[in-house]
Amino acid sequence: SFKPYVYSTAFKKGFSPATLLIDVVTNFGEFGGKDYAPQNYDGKERGPVSIRAALQGSLNIPAVKTVLLVGVEDSIDTAEALGITTLKDRSRFGPSLVLGGAEVKLLEHTAAYGVFAIGGIKHDTLAILKVEDKNGRVLEEYRPSLGREVLNPQIAYQINHILSDNESRIFIFGRNNRLTLPGRPAAAKTGTTQENRDNWVIGYTPSLVTGVWVGNNDNAEMAERAFGSSTTAPIWQEFMRRAL
Repeated sequence: SFKPYVYSTAFKKGFSPATLLIDVVTNFGEFGGKDYAPQNYDGKERGPVSIRAALQGSLNIPAVKTVLLVGVEDSIDTAEALGITTLKDRSRFGPSLVLGGAEVKLLEHTAAYGVFAIGGIKHDTLAILKVEDKNGRVLEEYRPSLGREVLNPQIAYQINHILSDNESRIFIFGRNNRLTLPGRPAAAKTGTTQENRDNWVIGYTPSLVTGVWVGNNDNAEMAERAFGSSTTAPIWQEFMRRAL
């Protein structure tokens, strides 16, 4: 679910949703004392694929190629601009950053996707809108600001267009997946970390962003077939259907 930040960085550098990446097993060299040759979650390779297909299919190998092409540092810059605060010690991160190799907070991750949802504008995350005394007198009230632009609106549009394009993900998730909403467009992205310890879905419409995490509190592995599409996606879809 970190991939949209990396592909946003790629779009800043002139890549497009149609840019071709080669999805074949690749040894990217030594990182962390051993060769790094990640595979896609299903163990398959698909040859030349567009960024659109690579992002919607959540393909790992093209994502790692992209983060190395655009730079780990620049990708972190993008994530931080959107509101991620947990990447301060940059010496910890390498190409696995794009595959969930960095810890994020659910609230920050969800709010960062909100920047895509409203065209590149970031608003502060807050919980208390108004405080009244027992007589109903307003003591404090939040006055919404216009926010600030942290991402080019064109790039936000490209990410939104990809993540709401169900046709581009059916080759992995099937046509009747749980990343859609009946009767209206919605954007969504799954995430599954190593050994199925964390499952994510972050998804949104222009008015509402919802993030769902599933995992064990002790960080133990989940079942072998526990993916974001099967655990978090049904929760996300059910909540969004009711809320909207």
